[in-house]
Amino acid sequence: MPKHRNLLIVIADGEHARFVRPGPHNAIHPDKAFDPINADRQSADLGSDRPAGGFNAGSSPHHALMPERDPHGLEKAKFAHHVARQLNEAAAEGRFDELVVVAPPHTLNGIREHLDTTTAAMVVGTLAKDLVKTPDHELWPHLRPSIPLAPRVP
Repeated sequence: MPKHRNLLIVIADGEHARFVRPGPHNAIHPDKAFDPINADRQSADLGSDRPAGGFNAGSSPHHALMPERDPHGLEKAKFAHHVARQLNEAAAEGRFDELVVVAPPHTLNGIREHLDTTTAAMVVGTLAKDLVKTPDHELWPHLRPSIPLAPRVP
């Protein structure tokens, strides 16, 4: 008797993630066990690129300015870590046996980098593409090449 497939698909970008599962007839359905992750933040929440005190503060020359940083990039990295943490917790609870991660390359790498060894071993496919705004009923043609035909044998 074939084993029931317990496959979870996470679709993320730098600010949003959704968790879906394949259903009968190649339909994709949201996983109700996961709350959607939305990290919508306004740029004001991300901090300022300018050093404290303004442009002419103090008597320091301009070469002493803080090195350039990317607050938006830092937030995206934090978000990828947050998604990986949720996946690690779900794997530890046995909520999936196989995992497919779909995200733009930078986010995909950030998520995979923060998966623990147990969760990383459950990854059966990845897709470096932004499909967050793709409706569920249009996902299957994109996801199909990233999902192995047979369930993973433990």
